[in-house]
Amino acid sequence: MSEIVEHPLVNQYLQVHSVARAEQDEPALMQGFPAGQAQRVTWSNWMRPPFNRWGFRHLARLRPSIDVQAGLSSEPLPVALQPLDAFSFQSVCGLSVNVMDHLLASKTDGFLVMHKGQVVHERYFNGQQATDRHIMFSVTKSLIGTLGEQLIHQGLLDDTLQAQVYVPELQGSAFGDATVRQLFDMAVGIDYSEVYDDPDSESSQYGYACGFQPAPAEYARYASLYQYLPSLHKRGEHGGFFHYVTATTEALAWVMERASGVSCHTLLEPLWKALGCERDGYFMADPWGRSVAGAGFSATLRDMARFGQLLAGKGLHNGQPLLAVQAIEAIAVGSDPLIYADNQSFAQWTPGASYRSQWYVFNDHSQALMAGGIHGQYLFVDLVSQVVIVKQSSLPEAVTDLDADSVRMFRAITRHLAQQPA
Repeated sequence: MSEIVEHPLVNQYLQVHSVARAEQDEPALMQGFPAGQAQRVTWSNWMRPPFNRWGFRHLARLRPSIDVQAGLSSEPLPVALQPLDAFSFQSVCGLSVNVMDHLLASKTDGFLVMHKGQVVHERYFNGQQATDRHIMFSVTKSLIGTLGEQLIHQGLLDDTLQAQVYVPELQGSAFGDATVRQLFDMAVGIDYSEVYDDPDSESSQYGYACGFQPAPAEYARYASLYQYLPSLHKRGEHGGFFHYVTATTEALAWVMERASGVSCHTLLEPLWKALGCERDGYFMADPWGRSVAGAGFSATLRDMARFGQLLAGKGLHNGQPLLAVQAIEAIAVGSDPLIYADNQSFAQWTPGASYRSQWYVFNDHSQALMAGGIHGQYLFVDLVSQVVIVKQSSLPEAVTDLDADSVRMFRAITRHLAQQPA
């Protein structure tokens, strides 16, 4: 019992309702013409609390963006609601926690669950509306990975070739002699630290180059991702390990665009139109007008669920193939979970997973794909049980212990729904 009491999550769950009430009493952000300084969301503060609560769903008002157009008319999602608020799962801290308390503790903005093509649960918090487009951060990587597998299936991309074959500018960089498959699976030997609070880390330099944050004068080095990516250095050999690096996804996207001759937002757009999405999605644009493919996509909660349902349906939508089933199967096969387990921080967050084609793949008790992003963004798809879950959040920190509980909650909800009569 002492271990449970000492776990930092315990107090967060015990105080969740009082904290939620206190947040409701905070002044509204971006009200007035102009908004007062204390309530003003800007390029400099949109990723920090409390400003992220507004910034995460209004990024297009702060930064240049590239639309992924929806079709002329949207298709409503079938609805068969079920009460899931009180459903409980076992937290990493030892407590039995219900869904609602976890959603509140993890600063959820939108939460949607689908089962067998029907919406069974949908909730919004912190002022978010169904029409709001919320940044998905690294969930974007998994969209790119899916599009990349489609290019392989179409014969437009060869994952056995080195990246420099497609992008000669990467020759001599960390990515140049890595194979395209090694880019897909985060197996690039690279000198890179994903430390978000160090202004001089490689991940911070990535943030400046792509335009997430204005670069302090002493750290301003690259005007675009096109300049930044060739600057990264190789460390060790490629392959045989898992090293999560957002810049690797950007290198993969550059390779995909050169191989196909079109941009990533253009690759995604036919799917967005065909799925009957309610709103355009959009990528944040870097300072040279390039889609930020590693962390820059925004969409509504329901539209992200539509993309997840396309995967759950093995690429079919209304009986029409939009994605090749072979592309989805290439992701779902996963990779060696022992390689993934060697990365302790990731293995603690997603035990039993492996990493394949920019997705976290669970083949331990089911066949599930998960995309995850900082500050609590998720797309979870169980291919066997036909469960799709989307979570959009505005957690104050990029990564917290609550992330492991989010994964536990998704898997517990999936087991619960899978046990229901057909």
